[in-house]
Amino acid sequence: MKKIFLEFLEFIKEYKVFALAIAFVMGVASTSLIKSLVDNIIMPILTPFIPGGAWKTATLSFWKFSIAWGAFLGELINFIIIALVVFFVAKFIMREEKVQKK
Repeated sequence: MKKIFLEFLEFIKEYKVFALAIAFVMGVASTSLIKSLVDNIIMPILTPFIPGGAWKTATLSFWKFSIAWGAFLGELINFIIIALVVFFVAKFIMREEKVQKK
């Protein structure tokens, strides 16, 4: 039993499970912050350029179909910002690892 526990602890250390858990929690927290940034700052700036002015309810209708493109645009901007933040953080971390290995 002790051997299995020691192997488990080694696994946690080797694969940096705690660092992954911390990164996950920070990612969840930053997602709500970025959503607020998009909803409350970026999209109100874009609202005058959206027909009808209300970006959350902006739709495009075809026959019997209605496409909520305003809500999609907001989520797309959320995704792009989150992807850029992840990219820059990963790039920074990889650069730091290369410096440490030299």
